[in-house]
Amino acid sequence: MHGGSRAAYAEGEKALGAALSDADPAALGDDLFGVVGVLDGSASLRRAFADSARDEADRQALARQIFGTRVGAPAMAVVDAVVAQRWAEDRDLADSVESFAVQAVLAGAERAGRADQVEDELFRFERTVAANPQLRDTLSTRNADADGKAGLVQRLLDGKATPETVRLARQAVAQPRGRRLDRTFEEYLRLAAIRRDELTAVVTSAVPLDAQQEERLRSALEGLYATTVTIQAVVDPRVVGGVHVRVGDEVIDGTILRRINEARRHITGT
Repeated sequence: MHGGSRAAYAEGEKALGAALSDADPAALGDDLFGVVGVLDGSASLRRAFADSARDEADRQALARQIFGTRVGAPAMAVVDAVVAQRWAEDRDLADSVESFAVQAVLAGAERAGRADQVEDELFRFERTVAANPQLRDTLSTRNADADGKAGLVQRLLDGKATPETVRLARQAVAQPRGRRLDRTFEEYLRLAAIRRDELTAVVTSAVPLDAQQEERLRSALEGLYATTVTIQAVVDPRVVGGVHVRVGDEVIDGTILRRINEARRHITGT
């Protein structure tokens, strides 16, 4: 997000917090996801809401005209706050509303005491999709029916995951917003980690880490990043040995596979 939009995002997040104090998080999330859909479908509307040359009251009046009968009062309060801000890019505005929608759903999971479960289920579902090329292609195809993809996710997760996981997974496949599916899940998981004031480390190893190894690795990462770290473990025999750790955009690669590839490049010059 561009620097000029960060202050705007912070104001929108304050409005989200106020709305969540007495709103149904699931309903608020649904409403805000609906707003994102409208914004994504109209570049001219996004520009109108992000146009700082236009009077703030005019932008809010336009928002109420379009969304006032479509969303509840809590979501409208968030939208009012969002369109009142100065945004560096109109895309930042839409991205922020999506973030607030995801956070509303996650807040519902927190209230129900299943935030950990949602985070783990989202991660596991993304890995399941990634490991199944046919399923991955079906859910990632941009020209496929969005409702059909969402319905497939519903059937796959029905009775096996929390309502919040199902809602976010359905959203990810139905409205990817130009991203790869795995990137959408990564964004949702990033927001979950931020809400929990922690980092998530995706750790890939050839064989499962035992409890002692995982605890040593977590302790080392927490010392490195000076915050709580949650480990999401992935087993992939292709790494041969060692571990590959990804924390956000940072990668710590200590696998034998990396060393083999480096040796191959040294020998072949490619």
